[in-house]
Amino acid sequence: MQKGAWAELAVSGAEFSCKVTPRARRSTITRDGSMIKISVTAPPEDGKATAAVAEALAHALGVAKTRLTLLRGAISREKVFRLD
Repeated sequence: MQKGAWAELAVSGAEFSCKVTPRARRSTITRDGSMIKISVTAPPEDGKATAAVAEALAHALGVAKTRLTLLRGAISREKVFRLD
């Protein structure tokens, strides 16, 4: 995906609900209504998959990954991020 493809969604204070698939064959990110589906190749160990999801979401939004804050789902497949 091109960096900043979803830049119109990058509004300060916006929350993003994500459904994550770790250890995928390849990394992908798609939107299905208000849910964002993200597949990452990273394993779900020691927060590696969560970090990869934050990086992929930040890339799609065209913002720095430090602007994303994980609100819920540190060890779950369903995560909620907020853009600061």
